[in-house]
Amino acid sequence: MKIVDFSKENSIMNSFVAELRDVKIQKDSLRFRKNVERIGEIIAYELSKDLNYKPHEVQTPLGVSKTALPQSNIVISTILRAGLAFHQGFLEYFDRAENAFVSAYRKYIDENNFDIHVEYIASPIIQDKVLLIVDPMLATGGSMELSYKALLTKGEPSHIHVVSIISSRAAIEYISKVFPKDKTTIWVAAIDEELNDHAYIVPGLGDAGDLCYGEKEG
Repeated sequence: MKIVDFSKENSIMNSFVAELRDVKIQKDSLRFRKNVERIGEIIAYELSKDLNYKPHEVQTPLGVSKTALPQSNIVISTILRAGLAFHQGFLEYFDRAENAFVSAYRKYIDENNFDIHVEYIASPIIQDKVLLIVDPMLATGGSMELSYKALLTKGEPSHIHVVSIISSRAAIEYISKVFPKDKTTIWVAAIDEELNDHAYIVPGLGDAGDLCYGEKEG
């Protein structure tokens, strides 16, 4: 399984991730959402290099230009609600992609234990298409796994790209076990080594959904 960790290389993405983590800058939800979207755009560009391409001719006013254009049929899926701004970044680049949305959430049994529930899915047929599952935070990998299984009711994708901004090391290892190794690629802007007792990523950045869209009740 291919794992791409962008933090191993110096790029402007590091600045956007640093701002997402910064408790002072986090107070500006507009800036937070914009940085999430920007990171989505950067990863979309890098991911586009792994797609299938086909020669194409473009008629200009003065002649014919030969190029290569992506031929992959893409479905961008996201986990509500934290993934919406991240999703938009990918949609800015893959503007002809189809889109899927999954509602997955933690239902706490007690202070430190929870089950993950999938409540809603809206998706096109994904059979033989390239499936992107984009979620800014990959803590345990449980929500990602259940979302993927829910999407499989719509067909079997030709390739799966699991995309996150910040992932725990444990989630990377979990995804590597439960997703098909021969056709899954993991893309992350940064990998953090720790999960706390509540299964939150440390140092992480907090609750991405709340930081994007405001705190929720309950």
